[in-house]
Amino acid sequence: MALELKVPEVGESITEVMIGTWKKREGDAVATDDPIVEIESDKATVELPAPVHGTVTRILKGSGERAVVGEVIGYMEPAAAGAAQPQQNPSQPVVGVTRKDGRTDIGSVSMAPPQPADAGPGRVMPAAARVLGEAGMTGSTVAGSGPGGRVTKSDAMTAVSQPAARQPSPPAAPLAKPPAAGSLRASGGDREERFVLISPIRRKIAERLVEAQQQAALLTTFNEVDMSAVMALRSKFKDVFQERYGVKLGFMSFFVRAAVEALRAVPQVNAEFRDPHIVYRDYCDIGIAVGGGKGLVVPVLRNAEQLSFAEIEQRIGEYARRAADNKLKLEELQGGTFTISNGGVYGSMMSTPIINPPQSGILGLHAIQDRPMAVNGQVVIRPMMYLALTYDHRLVDGREAVTFLKRVKDTIEDPTRLMLEV
Repeated sequence: MALELKVPEVGESITEVMIGTWKKREGDAVATDDPIVEIESDKATVELPAPVHGTVTRILKGSGERAVVGEVIGYMEPAAAGAAQPQQNPSQPVVGVTRKDGRTDIGSVSMAPPQPADAGPGRVMPAAARVLGEAGMTGSTVAGSGPGGRVTKSDAMTAVSQPAARQPSPPAAPLAKPPAAGSLRASGGDREERFVLISPIRRKIAERLVEAQQQAALLTTFNEVDMSAVMALRSKFKDVFQERYGVKLGFMSFFVRAAVEALRAVPQVNAEFRDPHIVYRDYCDIGIAVGGGKGLVVPVLRNAEQLSFAEIEQRIGEYARRAADNKLKLEELQGGTFTISNGGVYGSMMSTPIINPPQSGILGLHAIQDRPMAVNGQVVIRPMMYLALTYDHRLVDGREAVTFLKRVKDTIEDPTRLMLEV
């Protein structure tokens, strides 16, 4: 008998998710705890694993479709007793499930009638037929990957995303509504439009950015920092540092430590406006903005004031690797008292970053460029970086913002201050 695959609990107060990539297709064999599908929420992406070894028999919700927690999105058939399990991919993380016998984790399975296989004229699944029809294609031109050669929605979306594979069709009337996610609609020549559903993470990013603009009094102040001392120190010790700690000595650890010193000196930047109070913190949970597979994410370095250079670099490196694979945990993205965003890695010269509510400040780093500077009456070439601090003017006055940024600048230009704490 078939087992239901249900949307797992993915976080407190989250009731709706989006179905991500199906790692297994209909008819694929799966081993116990093999990841079957990605579940995307506005906080993170988790994977739903196979509760037992068997075969995926039916997919009810395709990639890009929305579902609620507890909803059935597919079925699988357990393998016969004593059957050998397919080889698992050990690199895939495991997310638990809730079984019918009451063993609970974050997904669920229960008994359901088996899904008969389609054959002959019914080889095109209804969802696939809808996608193909909107793109002016027929199922006869698409190779099916499902049991018996059935064409699934995933096959259809792959086919319509390849313009060369399309059949000629008469000019389409103006669209009353956007077509399904991932489909293309030609309007003549090579002019095409592509409709892609907004991911939950991108939607949450948009909501929070608008929230910050509407609810906080944002202002940005700028300064520039001479990177000569940090670059010289990094060049001198980078080989020894990597040999001892197994990680490269980057610039971010210097800025995290410099930000900690500045937050201690100007606690308003580390505070939160919680009407009718201002909440001051004696700890520094610093968020580091990194580009993830589904958009910008901000994992948090907890108690950054207690971390060494090596611990900072190791944690940032680990966060960046897991962000690229959408493997960050929900709790690693929550909280944070201050944020650092490094647009310089993408070549940005100057920007005005937006704070991450309810935080009161964000430090923007930018590209390092050689520029002529006046030093002791002489024009010399120095590696310079622009710094930007966006802050909530409800809590932080201009004097305090400038003092904070100047403290960061002074610490970076004389990094020995980090050792002496002066």
